[in-house]
This record gives sequence, C-alpha cells and structure tokens, in this order.
Amino acid sequence: MKWKSDSEVQAIVQNFSRRCGARTEGDDWNVFWGHPWNVQRLFHPDLGTRLRDDQLVNHFPNHLELTRKDQMVKNVKRWLRERGRDGRREAFDFVPVTHLLPADYSLFVEEFRRCPRATWIMKPANAAQGRGIFLVTKLAQLRKWSAGRWAATKASESYVISRYVDRPHLVGGRKYDLRLYVLVTSYRPLRVYKHREGFARFCTSKYDPSPANLGNPFVHLTNVAVQKRGADYNQHHGGKWNLRHCRLHVEATRGRAAAARLFADMDRLIVDSLRAVQAQIINDRHCFECYGYDVLVDDDLKPWLVEVNASPSLSATTRADRVMKLALIRDVLDVVLDEGTAARDRPMRGAGGFEVLHDEAGERSAAAAAAARPRERGREEGAREHVSLRLRP
Repeated sequence: MKWKSDSEVQAIVQNFSRRCGARTEGDDWNVFWGHPWNVQRLFHPDLGTRLRDDQLVNHFPNHLELTRKDQMVKNVKRWLRERGRDGRREAFDFVPVTHLLPADYSLFVEEFRRCPRATWIMKPANAAQGRGIFLVTKLAQLRKWSAGRWAATKASESYVISRYVDRPHLVGGRKYDLRLYVLVTSYRPLRVYKHREGFARFCTSKYDPSPANLGNPFVHLTNVAVQKRGADYNQHHGGKWNLRHCRLHVEATRGRAAAARLFADMDRLIVDSLRAVQAQIINDRHCFECYGYDVLVDDDLKPWLVEVNASPSLSATTRADRVMKLALIRDVLDVVLDEGTAARDRPMRGAGGFEVLHDEAGERSAAAAAAARPRERGREEGAREHVSLRLRP
C-alpha cells in the first residue's frame, strides 16, 4: 500500500506512515489525503483521470454544496421547504435566518425592518478562521461598507448575513462553540459516523452584547485563529474544553435530561444537514470525507449550525489537541480502509472513537424486515388453520 498527501501535518504524516506503507509523489497511491482543490482536480473532466478500484480520496468532488456557507444555506433552506410541504415530519430548523449578499439584499432589508433591534453577523461565503467577519446593527453600517463593493463582487466572493444568536449558552460568562467531527463514507446510501472526541472553543473575554463591544472579536468570535492573538489567550489549554467536559457541565447546571436532549438534537442536526445535500453531492465510491461541524448552542440549549468545514484544522495548539487529532486520523483510516470501495450497503460498524450515527441502508433493511414480520405471521397462522381444518373429523 502507498499513500500521497500535500500536507505535512503531524497527524497525517505519522498515521499514514504507520498504516499505509510508503509515501509516493506519483500516481501509484492507494490513499490520497489532499487539499479540496487538489482532490477536485482529480475529477476534472478535461484531465481524464480514472481512479483504480483500490484508490481512495478524502473529499467528494463537489463538497462545496455543504462546506461553502452560501451553498449550505441554500440547500438547507430548500430541503426544509420540501420537508414542510410534504408534511413528512416536523421541520427542525437548525440554521439561523440567513440571506445571501448581494443577491438577497432587498429580502434582507425587509427582514431587518421587521426586527430593527436585531444584531446580524456578516461573513464571507468562502473564507475561514474568522476572516472578514463583523457584526451589523444598522443598515447604514452595511450601506457604508458595501458602497462601490457589490458591483465588482464575483459570485465566488459573495457574503452571507445571518441573524446573530445574541443569547448564547455561556460557560464562566464566556461564549463558545462546539467542533464535532463527522465522517461520511457514502451519500447514497447515506453512511455517517460521529467521533466521540470534539471540543468547545472559548472566547478569551467575557460575553457582553452591548454596542460598545460589537467590534471586539475576543468577545464574539470563537475561532482559535482570532482568539490566540488576544492578550488573555491561554497557551496551556488553548481556550478549548473537551466535549465530555461540556456535557458534564450541562448535566450539572441544567440536568441530565436537558444534556441528553441537546446532544440528540446535535445528532439530528448533523444527519439533516447531510440529507439536505444528499441529492446534490456526487457520490463517488472512491470518496470519503471527515467534516468539522461548528455548532453554536443558545441559552435555551438549542443547537445552531454555524458552518461545516471540509478541511478542519489538524494542527495542534496543545498536547491534548495533538493527542486527539492523532487519534481522529487513526480512526478515520480504520473506518475507510475497512470499507474500501466495496458495496456500501453492508452493515456499518464503528472503529476507535467513531460511532455509527446514521446507516440509511441498514434502516431500510430493518424497516423492510419489520414490515415483513406481520405477513409471515399471517401466513403461518393461515397454514396452521388449514392443517387444523384438514385434521378435523
């Protein structure tokens, strides 16, 4: 077995060297862990690349349907509308009210005037690490910022503006969000694993939504790339808290039932977001993807999806961070090397820290088996009655 990667991150190099044999720079690899754009090039029709049966890559060709903020919002909105129209089940809204700019500017203005006291958060649709994010409380702010900007804006440089969750759940008076790791090995049927390890990312300054602090990123933005520039950043723990500790805190302060409901809602959020893009994603059997889900919890313990990262950072800021990310990639390899490119309708099983979150094929099989049981019982009872009639004198 051979592997290839455009990354030198320790979690990748160390795990692949142990599990996947020799590293190669050629095309004779079995597993390629690459940047999304480099993986996307493999599927470009002009290159005529044809992957072998024994080759696996770490991204789906059009992952941007989920991992680009504007595409994700568009797909989730459409899916929720379809669910509500079909009446198949109660819609579970997990994305704040969001508009795409400049395309939906007029719709945003209408929404803004309906809720003039609301705070909104503006983000580039295709940026990361907190770049280009700011809060908006007045239309004049947005008009001033956008003056002369929209006319020259390309579709790839659009923005999303979302209703700001201004009552977040706080720990020690500080705002945080959660990073959850989700592995998808197939979209049709949908096969989803969730890793037990994750973490909370905390702001270094206590939460204060007053107008005087709207421009303070150390109060509002949880991104590590932002917080580590602050004077109060702690190098020892990196402003992070293990996911298990977060759950224990919620159990201690809100009760076990509330904590169980929160984590069940986050599981549903993950599966529903993947269902929202299921029909759009090109489901190539050579592909798998480990997503980094960023989830914000409000003071009512309702989870909100902030974004989904196609390449969650594997760089370590602390020793605990390094241990966790080494284990994460080890477990990714355990799952995907076991599955390979074989038929994706066989039973799923967890590996290491990964637990089965959703097995669409398995659920269909179970439902079919459950539907078949009454028919089998009916046939058996009919056969017994027929024998009884024949034996009756």
